[in-house]
Amino acid sequence: MLTESEGYRLLEACGIPVPPHHLATSAGDARTAAGEIGYPVVMKIISPQIVHKSDVGGVVTGIEGPDDAEEAYRTILQNSTARAPEATVTGIIVEKQMPEGLEVLIGGKTDPSFGKVITFGLGGKLVELLEDVSIRVLPASDDEIRAMIREIEGYRLIRGYRGEPPKDEGALVRIIAAMARIFIEDPRIREFDLNPVILYEEGASVVDARIIVGDTTGGAAARLSIRAPPDLFYPNSIAVIGASASPKKVGYSVLRNLLSFPGDLYPVNPARAEVFGRKAYPSVVDIPGPVDWAVIAVPARLVPGVMEECGEKGVRLAVIVTAGFREIGGPGATLEEEVVAIARKYGIRIIGPNCLGVMMPHMGINATFDPVSPRAGDVAFISQSGAIITTVVDWSLPEEFGFSSVISVGNQADLGFEHYLRFAEQDEKTRSVTLYVEEIQDGRGFMQIVGEVAGRKPVVAVKSGSSRKGRAAASSHTGSLAGSYDIYVAAFQQAGVIPARSLRDAFNLAELLASEGYPQGKRAIAVTSAGGFAVLASDYAELHGIDMVDLPEDVLRDLNAFLPPFWNHSNPMDILGDADAERFAALFNVLIRHQEFWDIVFVIAVPTTLVDPAHVANEIVRLSRNTEKMVVGCMLGGDSIRSGLHILRGCRIPNFEELEDAFKAVGSILSVRTARPGEQSRPPRDGQCPGGGR
Repeated sequence: MLTESEGYRLLEACGIPVPPHHLATSAGDARTAAGEIGYPVVMKIISPQIVHKSDVGGVVTGIEGPDDAEEAYRTILQNSTARAPEATVTGIIVEKQMPEGLEVLIGGKTDPSFGKVITFGLGGKLVELLEDVSIRVLPASDDEIRAMIREIEGYRLIRGYRGEPPKDEGALVRIIAAMARIFIEDPRIREFDLNPVILYEEGASVVDARIIVGDTTGGAAARLSIRAPPDLFYPNSIAVIGASASPKKVGYSVLRNLLSFPGDLYPVNPARAEVFGRKAYPSVVDIPGPVDWAVIAVPARLVPGVMEECGEKGVRLAVIVTAGFREIGGPGATLEEEVVAIARKYGIRIIGPNCLGVMMPHMGINATFDPVSPRAGDVAFISQSGAIITTVVDWSLPEEFGFSSVISVGNQADLGFEHYLRFAEQDEKTRSVTLYVEEIQDGRGFMQIVGEVAGRKPVVAVKSGSSRKGRAAASSHTGSLAGSYDIYVAAFQQAGVIPARSLRDAFNLAELLASEGYPQGKRAIAVTSAGGFAVLASDYAELHGIDMVDLPEDVLRDLNAFLPPFWNHSNPMDILGDADAERFAALFNVLIRHQEFWDIVFVIAVPTTLVDPAHVANEIVRLSRNTEKMVVGCMLGGDSIRSGLHILRGCRIPNFEELEDAFKAVGSILSVRTARPGEQSRPPRDGQCPGGGR
């Protein structure tokens, strides 16, 4: 760790303001320095081993005279000797005590996946307690830095709070930008804290600098040149190598799951003449026709030989479900390197190894050992966990949730997240993408690619590891605040990816985005026949950053023409408990005619004896088909609304069983992005919905 005086010199050289200061090595030296600087002064211990100076009594403020300066010097040395006897003290810095102002933190950290990141938040002693910070992966433009400043809760203090004048936001942007530039350009800097930076009505000053230097790693160059051809994922023929008639073998499950594949399917087993009534071949090279995919389910030690045979046969893609490679270390890693070398020699691409496999429901492909197959749908699911996939697929069936593809990435020895994202980007069946992420090696390359994909199709991501348990002791405030999970979430948002806390939230978001695309803005309407839910809708909208707009006069006139006189005449709209499907339909007609004042509509319907859920669902579908705005279904209840839910599912209209989940999902989307100017906000319809046509 650089001493504070060394850190100050570095900052001064880059035009970052710091207080007048001097490093004293004796009480007399401190007395002289304080007089030259001008009272009042602050004195602080300088030691590489002491991270939090106040904790060891290493800071004295408000020093007003020469005798006080000498006494403070001696007090600091005594305190540090008593409370940190192992620490090496290089001196005591004497610096001008700056006037009080707003204390903020600017920090930087080198992340193993994303490289150098910068943090900003409220500073001072309470920084870890408040945890009010924002994070950006560098480089970041001035506009991104300004957005970073404005997204913390404490920004109200910068803007001016309770009659206090606003602080100098421009000076803050300049300091963060300069520090970000130093951080990027100087490979020695691994981590830093500027805490506090005191912000004034005019200008700012760094009054404590902790800069840690050393070797830095992370943020490797992107593998942008390695692209898999799109048709790689559309096979006409598949061989299952290791196909088995024993239900206890993985090769049994894989072959059984592929029996519905409409292309050519070849079992490979040298010990059997047939498997599942299909002719079996001793080797892939013995198959008479071409083979596009080989699903390999043999012991790890046999995989190199199988890959050689696949190369001779001209196989294009090997799906290696076998485990026992890099994930076990040592000889497993060596074996994986051998398999990759063979694949490169023959131009074979690899999914895995150590993966569950691949599902392409629209093509009748389930090249996995999952006992069930998912429905066909709009969402591509790419996961680093096979167990997560089996759980999600099992959940999806009773929920009538469908997938365009499900891919288990495994060890990513060859194909990785970036390739599967590119595939989903061009796949006509995919309308949105959900990722389950445990770790990304090349964070910067991932950000570039996922950012491009998210510009065309919505991407939602769940990152595991949000718990603080097991985190190593941090050497700085930034180290404790900018944990790995927080950096992933910041990187996702920076790239236009919608982060989700849970898998259920992720698929709610993915389904909503697949159906409705990005909203054009945050102006929302809620329509309900239940007054209690109207109140809750207002509460949830405020909680999740959604604007409930006022109803224009011409809209109110149109509504008053057919709604009962006792409706609430405001938004959220309570159209009363006796509302039937015709009342909902008439209201939707008004919204379709007046699309200029709203971006999102929440339709909240509850079971009553007066309304048929199927009729209301058909009207929701009609509203969605006749507007480019976001329509969010909230048909609440149990068995009595099943007929309506079935219609919405069939027409790809998402429905939320919990009202707050709907507002939370929309708020999550709005926190990352809205439809850009000229962008088609919603994916094109394919005409498969049985009702509600345009």
